[in-house]
Parts: sequence; C-alpha cells; structure tokens
Amino acid sequence: MPNRNLQSIVSQRPLVIGAPSMTVYDAAVAMRAKGIGSVLVEEAGRLTGIFTERDLLNRVVAAGKDPAGTTLSEVMTKDVVGMEGDKPLSHALHLMHQHNFRHVPVLAQGKPIGMVSARDALGIEWQDFEREVKLANDIAEILA
Repeated sequence: MPNRNLQSIVSQRPLVIGAPSMTVYDAAVAMRAKGIGSVLVEEAGRLTGIFTERDLLNRVVAAGKDPAGTTLSEVMTKDVVGMEGDKPLSHALHLMHQHNFRHVPVLAQGKPIGMVSARDALGIEWQDFEREVKLANDIAEILA
C-alpha cells in the first residue's frame, strides 16, 4: 500500500498545543485562529491529552459548563495514544479503526508535533485501507 509517513503529512500544518490549565475558551479561540479542530495538551514536553471540537460540544456546551472557567484538564480526553512520525499513515488508520478514534497525535520522541485524522486518508490510501478491512472481515467471517 503506498504510504506517506506521518511526519510528512503534518510537517506544514498548524498546530495548537495547550497546557492542562488552559481554559476551554482560550483553546476554542486558538483553534478558530488556526482553522483546526483540536488542541494537543502537553505537560513537561509530553502528551497528556487531546481536546477536540467534539469534546467542546459534548463535555462543555451540552454539559452546561462555562468555557471561560473550565480547564482542558477537566474535559480533555486523557490516556491518548499517539504515534511516532516515522510510521506510515496506514498504521494510524488501523489504530483509528481498532479504537474508534477520529484523530491520532503524531509524536517525535514522545513530543507532540501534529495530528492526523481519517480525512488525511482520502485518496488511494483510503481505498487500500478499505480493501484491507474488508479482507480482514471476510477472513474473520470464514474462520468463525
């Protein structure tokens, strides 16, 4: 399967990195300014969480929380699984599929450097991935 590595995909993209103490309001303003839908949360140079537009909707707005008084540490997704930038996009796609993720943080020696999403796979890589998933499902059905 033709594959770009993750670092090449994210190298020219805007990124918002916030601290756990950053308010949801400040995170939303930063996401809007950069035209992106997520904030990688890091502490001491290590990824500690991710905050997405979906978290804003479900964990803040729909929960009736004040964005200016709520910190990312209160509403972010913790225990995030990232992937080193030298890995191919297909590895991130498999991770997304297995765990029902929409985003995978890209790391360089554990430090966040970007984010990939399923949208990055549009094109030949997505078609190849769908073929692989169908084949895996067919095999699982035969073996069951």
